[in-house]
Amino acid sequence: MAFLTLEDLKLSFNLFCVVYGVGTLGMPGNYARAGYVWGTVAVLLMAAINMYTTSRISHVLLAAPKYVKTYGDVGEWCLGKVGRYVTVVTQLLVCWMVPIAFLVLSGTLLTTLFPNTYDDTTWIILLGFVLMPVCLMPSLKESAGVALAGAAGTLIADVIALYVLVSQMTPIPAGLSPPSPVPSLSSVASVFGNLSLGYSAGVVIPALQREHSDPKRMPRVVLFTLAVCSVLFLTISLTGVSPVGCQIPGNLLFAIAGDKLGFVASRGGVVLAFLCMQVHCTVAYAVIVFPTFYILERVFFGLHKVDKVVDDEEDAKYSEVETPAALTVEKSEEVEGPVYRSSIEYTKAMVLRIVMVALSVLIAVLWKNHFSDILDFVGASCTALTSMILPLLFYLRTFGKSLPWWEKVWIGFQLILVSILAVYVTYHSGKALFAPEPANPAIKFPYCPAEFQRMVYTNQTYYHH
Repeated sequence: MAFLTLEDLKLSFNLFCVVYGVGTLGMPGNYARAGYVWGTVAVLLMAAINMYTTSRISHVLLAAPKYVKTYGDVGEWCLGKVGRYVTVVTQLLVCWMVPIAFLVLSGTLLTTLFPNTYDDTTWIILLGFVLMPVCLMPSLKESAGVALAGAAGTLIADVIALYVLVSQMTPIPAGLSPPSPVPSLSSVASVFGNLSLGYSAGVVIPALQREHSDPKRMPRVVLFTLAVCSVLFLTISLTGVSPVGCQIPGNLLFAIAGDKLGFVASRGGVVLAFLCMQVHCTVAYAVIVFPTFYILERVFFGLHKVDKVVDDEEDAKYSEVETPAALTVEKSEEVEGPVYRSSIEYTKAMVLRIVMVALSVLIAVLWKNHFSDILDFVGASCTALTSMILPLLFYLRTFGKSLPWWEKVWIGFQLILVSILAVYVTYHSGKALFAPEPANPAIKFPYCPAEFQRMVYTNQTYYHH
């Protein structure tokens, strides 16, 4: 049989569209913080960890009874009620905080697209009103077309931004070279949050695996897709940082806006790149925030609860597998059939959604200058838990007694490393969000040596006087 069938490729494409998002904007900036050596080590290590942990979810699903369909189901089947609560709460936080990052980014994008109109705060508020009708739709099924629009917007924006940056910064004047960063333990560890968010795919694996006619092939699909994403992440990182060094901004798009790097890019290229990313932000906000609506509507109003009874005959097929005891009745996150049974239910849900969107707009306004910190905070806290730590715990709970010693050592290493980095980066990025220190406006490139922090390295007049 072929390495990947047509069905494998279709699901691989869907998974790619989920993974490839705003996390790519910070990839070159990771090298500014960690340097070439440690930046490459970080990308390769995170690729290896995420390829392993995400594929483990697929293996656990293969061993699970048929009623285990969602990520929350996996959590409860492996770790009981606590497993479901932790899984659902962290998923809720990711699905609410990532859209806040989209609002923050959109505020910057729109002020650049439409200069001399409104400031970023006004644009964030206006975008909240624009998104409100979509958020008030009873349901929003994510189609392949929607996923394609989001991923394509990011991919095109990345390509345009890299082309503009490289074409403007090269050839590098004779006798000059991009300044190298001065990596420290703190700066190297800080890339963990962005890379965690870039690889966040764990929660969608159950849904994709249910669609496959031969679920046993899903681990291969996962490994192939994340390998492709890793190559793209590495390519974007090295291409973006090579002509600029440690002076690359934390957001790739910011490198081509303004004149901080000593050039003024073609207005057409900047507008096209920013428009493509704005398409991604608009589409992704609505798609990602809907699970938050459903979860909170279930918690506060008791909506969307569906009882799933176990098929004893099907469950018997898994009796030989060393797994946790099966539950008889499950309440799944899955929403089937009519979403709201009456206008009263929908009215209550509508009020809740308006409040949630308003809160996200308020927080986005408060954090409008902390886009990178938001990504790091979400990636290091919730995404690291849902896409790395929990899958390893699920896998150990399901197959722990039959694993070889070397695999147990590898799992232990991952758990210790990811947990330490998650706590460290969550603390520091959270401090930047909730108790920020005043920034020095004269420092344009904070990850560079002191002599290169205020002016682009190609400005020979500045550095010769």
